[in-house]
Amino acid sequence: MSQTLHDQIHQILAKNVDPVSLQPFDQVVEVQQVVVAGDVLKVALCFGYPIELAKPALQAALAPLFAPLGNALELTLNWAVKPAQSKPLEGVGQVKNIVAVSSGKGGVGKSTTAVNLALALAADGARVGILDADIYGPSQSLMLGVAPGTRPRIEQDKFFVPVTALGLQSNSMGYLTTEDTPMVWRGPMASDALQQLLKQTLWQDLDYLIVDMPPGTGDIQLTLSQQVPVAGAIVVTTPQDIALLDAKKGVEMFRKVHVPVLGVVENMATHICSECGHEEHIFGQGGGDRMAKEYGVTVLGSLPLSLNIREQADGGKPTVAAEPDSDITALYRQIARRAAAELAKMAKGAAGAFPKISIVND
Repeated sequence: MSQTLHDQIHQILAKNVDPVSLQPFDQVVEVQQVVVAGDVLKVALCFGYPIELAKPALQAALAPLFAPLGNALELTLNWAVKPAQSKPLEGVGQVKNIVAVSSGKGGVGKSTTAVNLALALAADGARVGILDADIYGPSQSLMLGVAPGTRPRIEQDKFFVPVTALGLQSNSMGYLTTEDTPMVWRGPMASDALQQLLKQTLWQDLDYLIVDMPPGTGDIQLTLSQQVPVAGAIVVTTPQDIALLDAKKGVEMFRKVHVPVLGVVENMATHICSECGHEEHIFGQGGGDRMAKEYGVTVLGSLPLSLNIREQADGGKPTVAAEPDSDITALYRQIARRAAAELAKMAKGAAGAFPKISIVND
């Protein structure tokens, strides 16, 4: 009986797709407990990515799948983020997963995407930090609405206490310089600065640290990718052919340094006229899909070219925080959950096969 129930639950999770992450359930879910109490089947599932806001949708999707088991169902959904890497992150022990958000060229909306994805993960219950590694053009302090002149507190004469803004722990070269100070640094100096910002910041129990990388694929980006223990990378591009050429180089760079590419975000995919509502692909169409197919990576999602996204980020309250119920925020949440699910799948693979189910007959 127990083995039969084990097999049935395994098959249900293996054959059906999580509508949030678009992964088979058994790739991102562990079964915590199964209790048969009279005519009631109590099932507790644990997702490997944050799902606080997605619980109603997941409950609705999962409940019918267990109907063939013939019992009244009491379904409990939990979540817990685990490190995607099997070995601990040296120097950043209170960070489970470091995610690099990168772009092959500037001007594609990488930094705006990074902060909105961080906010989306936090809204789903995760503890999230953001590191502005764009040494030459730090912008996260502005987008997080941090007052000019704010400096991180120093402890023990060498550690930065992250600046908390909009629920995120943050650090940035923008906190350590003035707006008018140009960063005239060679690659090694910039790499050393990033190492300090990363490893000398007292990050507090983070599920995810989002690293807003400098644009491009030069020496500094390669060095940073090699020296920072990155669990996975997200590549931001636009459908424009020139941007896609550079994005492909970004994917190849991460592969060469053995950093998994979690997926591609196609930004500015469409423009919707604010006057008439007409939608058009002003930078081309389908470029992200073609690149993803060519390189065997996932398209995490597409985002529109929107005046609101720009105004809200410039105003210090990005879209996910400013308009939590908007359609654009829903897109950011979808992308964030899919990226987090990719990490969860990696973490589950590192931990081993499908876990044993605890079955209790009451």
